[in-house]
Amino acid sequence: MLDIFKGAGVLIYPLGLCSIIAVYILCERLYALRNDAVLPNDLVDAIVEGKPAQAGRHSVLARVVEFAERHQEDPEAVKAFARLEINRMERGIPYLDVIYAAAPLIGLTGTVTGLLQVFSQISPETGLPDPVAFTKGVALALSATVIGLSIAIPSLVGAGFLQRKVENYAVKIDLLLERILARHAKS
Repeated sequence: MLDIFKGAGVLIYPLGLCSIIAVYILCERLYALRNDAVLPNDLVDAIVEGKPAQAGRHSVLARVVEFAERHQEDPEAVKAFARLEINRMERGIPYLDVIYAAAPLIGLTGTVTGLLQVFSQISPETGLPDPVAFTKGVALALSATVIGLSIAIPSLVGAGFLQRKVENYAVKIDLLLERILARHAKS
């Protein structure tokens, strides 16, 4: 197992950094985008039923409701604030896009440099490599690509999942915002 990391050479450091950043972003966003932090059920129920909002004071929806109550005369400002909150929910997700694009390329760079080292060790007298060293060298060179792909694939899946989650929340917030603005228009 340790040979795989050695096979990546010096490029294991940027690959490791990509891995740490991806894990951090995925964990942080999964925690930040849990239902209670964005759309607490009791607050959603209060808005749907037209009751005063009491719970969920530290959620995204609570911040939108609070802003709407302070700016009842300006529905466009309320909509802009809701878009800003949705944008804040997307924080970090674009970095996952960079990671899932860069990690395989970094791994491929490691593979190419590793293969260059393997082919440079071909004997000038015979024109043939040592079969055991050649096979082991090629396997180690390919390890960088494997590491890059093992970072990129979870980043790609995680970014897609998180983006879809934010889109679902955005639709729900838009629907609830219409309800809030309609209630303020009647007042």
